[in-house]
Amino acid sequence: MNDILLRVRDLRVDFGAHAVIRGVSFDLCSGETLSLVGESGSGKSTLARAILRLLQPVQGSVEFRGLDLLRCPAAALRAQRRSLQIVFQDPLASLDPRMTVGETIGEPLKIFEPGLNAGARQLKVRETLERVGLSSEMSGRYPHEFSGGQCQRIGIARAVVLRPDLLICDEAVSSLDVSIQGQIINLLLDLQQEMGMAMLFISHNLAVVRHLSHRVLVMYLGKLVEIAPCDALFESPVHPYTRALLAAVPHVPHATGAAAPAVPGEQAVPDMISSGCAFRERCPYALSVCEASEPPLLEVAPGHWAACHRSHERLNPLSLSP
Repeated sequence: MNDILLRVRDLRVDFGAHAVIRGVSFDLCSGETLSLVGESGSGKSTLARAILRLLQPVQGSVEFRGLDLLRCPAAALRAQRRSLQIVFQDPLASLDPRMTVGETIGEPLKIFEPGLNAGARQLKVRETLERVGLSSEMSGRYPHEFSGGQCQRIGIARAVVLRPDLLICDEAVSSLDVSIQGQIINLLLDLQQEMGMAMLFISHNLAVVRHLSHRVLVMYLGKLVEIAPCDALFESPVHPYTRALLAAVPHVPHATGAAAPAVPGEQAVPDMISSGCAFRERCPYALSVCEASEPPLLEVAPGHWAACHRSHERLNPLSLSP
């Protein structure tokens, strides 16, 4: 996984006068699963849509195989769409109720593989349905005839029928029953291994994130506050926000030493943070420097980055006190 597939640099997205994504930078390698976690309203889904240019950032770059998706001509962007696919949170709302399942899955083939005749296209649709655990005989039915888990399988089938290089899963299992979540996660892992695709997996379910991730990004108020290999993040989290997120889920183990409390308070509006660390009002370890200057994202261990003025202390939690 040393081949960088996606390179995001200094990305910023504004909604009116509000900055909702602020200076986000990271790399995603071919075949890698990179998870993005954070509270609701932290900007996770907005980041996903900005990467796909479903909304237009005001700053930064998104390079996919060396092509900047934010500045390339429309025709070049359209050509890349087959390699960049997304699975949405609400499985039923993401499907057109007027189209049969076969038409939904076959539409990407009509757009990107126009040379396929109707018979070949139908065969590919049926094969893809069976690959995601549905009967090929269901191709003539409509979305309202399926359960939520089945609709999500249909959404996944639509996304992978072109065998994309990058699949973005935006809370793809959060609306499903726990037993169904496990089935969908295992399906995604099987498809990833079979197709060699990379995944950007957005979730607030830390147990699921730990199960399938290679690395994890932690986002707070539109900024990345920690980036780490999965095991390192769960065993030795550095940023107070990450530690609080893990401590708020009793069955997820976190670093030994001084236990962090559940995430205190509520997220502020980004524009209310004029300077300093955005998390300082909720952080039990904040110092005067946290109000004076914003901490940069620095490497505190190989491959482990954190944006905290006290990150060097967090490597030895027993020495840290509020």
